[in-house]
Amino acid sequence: MPVEGQEAAARFPAGLVEWAGNRSGGVRRIFDEDSGRPNGANLRTRLLDMLRDWCAGVASMRPGLPRVILLVGGPGNGKTQAIEATVDWLAEFLEPGGEGSARARAGFGTGEGSLVQRAVVLDFPRDDGPGCRVTVVQDASLDDGGRTAAGLLVDDLASIVGGSRDDFYLCCVNRGILDDALIMALGNDMVGPSALLEEITRSVSLSPDAPRCWPLEGHPDVAVWPMDAESLMVAQEPSSQAPAREILEFALDGASWPELGSCEAGANCPFCGSRAMLSGQGPRHSLLDILRWYELGSGKRWSFRDLFSLASYLLSGHRASQRDANLDPCHWARKLMDLDVEAKRQAKPDRLRSTALFELVAAHYQHALFHQWDHSTATALAKEISLLGLQGDNTAMGLQWFLASRRPGYLPAMIAQPLQGIVELLDPSFAGMAGTVKVTARREVSFNELDVRFSRSVREGLEMSRGMLSLLEQELLGRLAALEEHLGKPASRKKRPASATNVQRLLRDFASRLVRRSIGTRVAAVRHEAIFREFEKVVADPDGDPIYAVAAEVEDLLNAGDSFEVNLTTTFGQPLPSDLRRATLVVPRRHVRPVATPTAGRPHPPVAFLGVGEGVALQPIALTFDLFRAVKELEAGMSIASLPKTVVALLDTARARLSGPLVRDSNVLERAFMRIGSGGMEVERRRAGFSRRRKGAGR
Repeated sequence: MPVEGQEAAARFPAGLVEWAGNRSGGVRRIFDEDSGRPNGANLRTRLLDMLRDWCAGVASMRPGLPRVILLVGGPGNGKTQAIEATVDWLAEFLEPGGEGSARARAGFGTGEGSLVQRAVVLDFPRDDGPGCRVTVVQDASLDDGGRTAAGLLVDDLASIVGGSRDDFYLCCVNRGILDDALIMALGNDMVGPSALLEEITRSVSLSPDAPRCWPLEGHPDVAVWPMDAESLMVAQEPSSQAPAREILEFALDGASWPELGSCEAGANCPFCGSRAMLSGQGPRHSLLDILRWYELGSGKRWSFRDLFSLASYLLSGHRASQRDANLDPCHWARKLMDLDVEAKRQAKPDRLRSTALFELVAAHYQHALFHQWDHSTATALAKEISLLGLQGDNTAMGLQWFLASRRPGYLPAMIAQPLQGIVELLDPSFAGMAGTVKVTARREVSFNELDVRFSRSVREGLEMSRGMLSLLEQELLGRLAALEEHLGKPASRKKRPASATNVQRLLRDFASRLVRRSIGTRVAAVRHEAIFREFEKVVADPDGDPIYAVAAEVEDLLNAGDSFEVNLTTTFGQPLPSDLRRATLVVPRRHVRPVATPTAGRPHPPVAFLGVGEGVALQPIALTFDLFRAVKELEAGMSIASLPKTVVALLDTARARLSGPLVRDSNVLERAFMRIGSGGMEVERRRAGFSRRRKGAGR
């Protein structure tokens, strides 16, 4: 979206600072054009398409149209955008060419100092029939000073459902208030509202049998949409763009940035450099892949607020110091460059001066995304520096101070959790790459070969990676290499050879991780990359062939050979008794197969499901990334004993949930027997009663 004018052309990266969720651009106030919509336009989603169609239906008095719309989700998911768009569309369809939109907006009291109203009632005329009334609840978590928020929601639903066909209700509600309202309705024996709220709660849940929500199954007057279930990383149609891509492309629009090298920080500006790097389709696509894989691996969704905050963090930085918090990003970079010039001239080490180059490199988007360094090593490094007499070396002290600064609190609070999760799931430092990755059209590199080079020396690794890194990264690696070479000289090692070796190892590890992250982020060569790509295909097409192979592997994990075992002497979560006191029901093998998840009138399911067992005993298992990864690693030769705790807990839970119905299923018990103790004693039911026998004696 090009921006005209020289003044507008230079508004980034400084303008991106306001995109953060804790600033004016991060929180949308209804019908306030100066807040919460940094890109200046609505981002198309499936919900907005449905709401526009609904508004057209209201105007044309379409039969069977839902009169109650509930938008369910937490903050930052675009509920305010949805309300604004709906109000404008209603005015457009019901009063074309009139003043309907301005009048409707005025009803929300958006002036300075205005309090947020819980409910606003809008009246729209119709040319060919009676007018319609639309009650808009901006935030159902507000109360009126007398009734609780949950009580007001119950009252609203009780009054509007079954009311006049010309009364409509649009409400934004979070899941907590929805649950409170259901508890209140059940506690007060309100049959109608409790049945409706129970169905609404089921419809927005993550389960394979969740009912249709638009319109709500069994309640054609009601439509519900879980706004936190739909991914903003995925395009709604092949011809459209995902909202996340639109946000990123707007933030990277060259018309809003100075030309590389023309800003205050010059050609080495980390922010303008990140923008230039991401202007290429390859790095941009890789970044979006990484963000999508985080969703798949964590089970969490990026919200609009998260994505705007992330764009601000990656492209304009985050300065934890209050002194620098409001500095123009390019000015901050220039300030650090001036400090680094002093450090390069061997000025006395100082925390700001010595860490300047480290902070500049860390401001590149790839190092801001994969930001984590082990701050606990800073204490040991400080001790080794003291023993080696390096307190006057800016590079050594800069590394120690930089590592020490990576303690909790250096990340923006709004997105600290997902940023931490990205590192834990996808850090390129731990990517196992047997082959090569293509960095440029003419250059490929092997991560394994990089590791070998850096294990020998920082200089050797730098020479191999030169030309694939920014000038700032190469400068930092050059200084680390010089420090390592200094520690390799006999004069430096003779008194403290062990300390010198320890620091050299730390320098090599730091340099290797830095290069892996720089290259890996640009080409999406991250941890478990191949498994993420396979898992993404399974989630996108849960009816495809790959999921059947996964189901067969999970079936082997759940069963013990040709049988399924139910422990009868303990309950779920308790430790197993000794072998002598153990009683186990052994039933025929339970089958696992994919479960079809309905998509009509629902968001695309964020996860695929597997079904264990048959009939009334059928139990669904969510095919999480951890489970999928475990299956793939078992195929590659991993031992079952090495299964992650999360997978073991998931399988144990599935066994426990399946065991209850099985011990009560007479058809299953006809072909079952009980194993007692550790001596091979088995008990089997016969027509005349029960018989016992030793294992292996034949049945």
